[in-house]
Amino acid sequence: MDRLLSHLRSAPLADIELPRQVGGLRDLAYNLWWAWNPHARRLFSHINPSLWAIYRNPVELLINIEPHHWEELLEDEIFMTMYQSVMRDFNRYMNARETWFSRNYPNYRGGPFVYFSTEYGLHECLRTYSGGLGVLSGDHCKSASDLGLPFIAVGLLYKSGYFEQEIEPDGRQQHFYPSYDFSRLPILPVLGDNGRHLHVEVPLGDRTVQVRVWVARIGRICLLLLDTDTPRNNPADRPITGQLYVSGREMRICQELILGMGGVRVLEALNIQPGCWHMNEGHCAFLGFERLRKLLLQGAKFGEAVKEIAKNSVFTTHTPVPAGNEQFDLGLVRKYLIPFCAELGVNIEELLALGQENGQFNLTVLAIRLSSYRNGVSKLHGVVSNQMWNHLQPTGKSSGKLIQSITNGIHTETWLGFRMADLFDKYLTPAWRDNLIDELFWKRGVPNIPDEELWNVHQLQKEALILFARGQIRNQLARHGASPDELRSVEELLDPQVLTIGFARRFATYKRADLLFHDFERLRAILRHPERPVQILFAGKAHPADKPGQELIRRIFEISRYSDLRGRIVFLENYNMRVARMMVQGVDVWLNNPRRPHEASGTSGMKAACNGAPNFSIADGWWCEAADHGKNGWTIGEGKEFDDPAAQDAHDSESLYRLLETEIAPRFYKRNADGLPVEWIKTMKASIATITPRFSTARMVRDYVVDAYLPAAKRGGAMMTAVAPEPQVW
Repeated sequence: MDRLLSHLRSAPLADIELPRQVGGLRDLAYNLWWAWNPHARRLFSHINPSLWAIYRNPVELLINIEPHHWEELLEDEIFMTMYQSVMRDFNRYMNARETWFSRNYPNYRGGPFVYFSTEYGLHECLRTYSGGLGVLSGDHCKSASDLGLPFIAVGLLYKSGYFEQEIEPDGRQQHFYPSYDFSRLPILPVLGDNGRHLHVEVPLGDRTVQVRVWVARIGRICLLLLDTDTPRNNPADRPITGQLYVSGREMRICQELILGMGGVRVLEALNIQPGCWHMNEGHCAFLGFERLRKLLLQGAKFGEAVKEIAKNSVFTTHTPVPAGNEQFDLGLVRKYLIPFCAELGVNIEELLALGQENGQFNLTVLAIRLSSYRNGVSKLHGVVSNQMWNHLQPTGKSSGKLIQSITNGIHTETWLGFRMADLFDKYLTPAWRDNLIDELFWKRGVPNIPDEELWNVHQLQKEALILFARGQIRNQLARHGASPDELRSVEELLDPQVLTIGFARRFATYKRADLLFHDFERLRAILRHPERPVQILFAGKAHPADKPGQELIRRIFEISRYSDLRGRIVFLENYNMRVARMMVQGVDVWLNNPRRPHEASGTSGMKAACNGAPNFSIADGWWCEAADHGKNGWTIGEGKEFDDPAAQDAHDSESLYRLLETEIAPRFYKRNADGLPVEWIKTMKASIATITPRFSTARMVRDYVVDAYLPAAKRGGAMMTAVAPEPQVW
């Protein structure tokens, strides 16, 4: 990777003055390795705890440290020891000569695996994500770094990111779009040959738009971020990269043309020749048209060019929900592609045919037709996707699967609570980080953790969540004008001894955030049970254009504030990666109840599981591959499907209530003479041992390398020899 990017020059915009003795903090701050290393975050927090609590962004922190403050820190033995230890770990990681990829594919001679995605969830301080797709993309990048892949990611840099959420006293969701100062973020401008900020030109319909290029360092790999908010552009084009998932359809297609076609041009400007092109969801599928342009200008015929770019293109589809498969009116697509076709002498109808489906231009269809390997993100999703798209099978290939499956995972070190990580270090040894996909290692090691210590660590993480939630609710109530007495009463909100269920995700209606309320009286009896009470913590956003989703939020918030279940139901506003981390690390149970089979995979339950929280889920997505008959969690609805949504909801809610009443709550509250819930802890250990190794991006990214990237690179002409891949224990 160093060879591939040795010419990638960048320079910080921020004015950061550091003493020579701690000069390495600058490189550390500009590498998001710190985002999954708790020791690095503790180091930054030690510099100034109050500022770190505000920013949680090392670049912003270092900008705001007064020079005289360093004098005290340089004499602080604890700080200097921490600094030396963290920098030693960082340098060892960055300079490692041997990685999984180098061991298994020492003679790979192809170009990098290039990964395009419209969003990346790396850390809450970098607002280039909205939810699950972005977090998955971020975790994918982190594991690509850990495994030492030759890997480059490409995305957009949004001036206002995704919206910030505030909930009004009546439960209405309000949307705010901050304007971010890129010079205070952990990103750097990429420099061109002239030593100035690199710009590339991207034709957009009848005009040309200038695109600036930034880089986010993610351990050993990099993410190239494209930005149109430059003075070189007409004011009408500067907001193209303003908001993630902008509602306006024409602005949306402009974004996706910039991402796809602009991303290809950026790679060309940097002299990067990919060995494999990975389209993560259809939003980036226009990259295929820019690749077509190059071949057509070289004299290739249209059909031959399409086949050629498909050879080393990989496509991942993430949803069976129609709204998640991006499509545009044909007239709008013509507006932006007619000049493209005129330049190349291509018939516009021939180009449109690549993505045409039911009278619309569908980017999922385009990506399928421009790739030679396609996959869904769980085994069930692979089946569903083949049912949806099998009619797109190339002529003569009516048999076999059009779409394969690679089940999602999580970057374990990002989502594991530091207390739990310390416990793993103690009883599994630090070697657990190098054995993330070895099921036997986890099966043998987790039972060695003493019940009392596991329970105590879980309780500490739960108490941290409750303190965090109280702070969030207090701030919200203060904004609503609550009285001092009401604000003081927040200290009694949420009881660490009560069974706590977490539900946090995008508030799309198919995810059924309101299924719990199907029988309100029965829910009330469960939550207010005198011996076995239950409390539920909700969080999530609904897209500004999703009125039904916003209505779900309003209803749940109203119940949490104005019904007799106040205190038993809590809604946390402004769901982001920090809220997500706190919740998955602190709840007792993770609830997921989408309408099967609409959840392609889901990953939030994996994050809770590695922290010891059993899943309580519909048999959908990844959970179909993980559930172990009540040993490591519980399955709602037994996988039964009904044509009538009302019948489905009735069946699933009945199953949900029954499991809560007869299995989950009794198991949680059953204690031995020492006050420990022994059977519950057994379930926690089963959850950790069975789910952590199978649902890690360490496994997922290896699957992509073996099944998708290397075969695609070979089809594209990359030369390689390899040793046999390391065995994966399943």
